[in-house]
Amino acid sequence: MGESNYDREEVFSKKVRAGKRTYFFDVKTTMKDDFYITITESKKRYEDGGYVKHKIFLYKEDFNKFSEAFAETVNYVKSDLMPEYDFDEFSRKDINDSHQ
Repeated sequence: MGESNYDREEVFSKKVRAGKRTYFFDVKTTMKDDFYITITESKKRYEDGGYVKHKIFLYKEDFNKFSEAFAETVNYVKSDLMPEYDFDEFSRKDINDSHQ
């Protein structure tokens, strides 16, 4: 039986903790020695201690389109919808939390 996408070799991983959620950005290899990215949102279920996970598979042919659309969307929220909001507040909080 063939390998599933979930079992591919991981060559890079970045974890981002975001309140009650954790995001994982993983680079994995394909059977043909190509690469793709998985983005996983993980949130703990308090009922049974398990986790709810949502996963996106992003392939090289879509990297540019995805990153451009993501950047455009974030910039729209920051500049058009919430121009007065201090988004850097969260970065400062994370830095301060890690020093305690």
